[in-house]
Amino acid sequence: MKFNIVGKNIDVTPGLRSAVEDKIGKLEKYFTKETEIQVTLSVEKDRQKIEVTIPVKGNIIRSEQVSNDMYVSIDLVEEIIERQLKKYKNKLVDRKHSNDFFSQDYIEKDFMDEEEVRIIRSKKFDIKPMYPEDACVQMELLGHNFFVFNNAETDQICVVYKRKGNTYGMIEPDV
Repeated sequence: MKFNIVGKNIDVTPGLRSAVEDKIGKLEKYFTKETEIQVTLSVEKDRQKIEVTIPVKGNIIRSEQVSNDMYVSIDLVEEIIERQLKKYKNKLVDRKHSNDFFSQDYIEKDFMDEEEVRIIRSKKFDIKPMYPEDACVQMELLGHNFFVFNNAETDQICVVYKRKGNTYGMIEPDV
């Protein structure tokens, strides 16, 4: 695996570089040697954040972890990515568009679904036309972190969601 490690508001010391390569290097059994791994280490106040992105054909494997210690963040991100790989292995291989990036041992090994996706509740409600700003207000009133609505401006079904830093985002269809 090839590492591209960069730092934002932090110097990537040899110790940090070594910790990232050792910990994330444990994932080497899942990938080929040509796989490139993008790692961004950043510090904001007391937040030590690591972002790991592994682009593979047709997919992106990504995790972002924050703690008050960079080494703890590194440990957490490795565990999350490994769990993601085990969980989505069958989907990646069945679709046959990622085989070139994964090692043969990983492809042939079966993993138990630790966290099977189960829908335990279904909800139906009237979707009334409203403006995105009104949808954000409605979302706040309900105490949710996302809200589905019919955009009065475009007459399309859209989703507004709460982002970090008390900002909002909107997902809308590309037509």
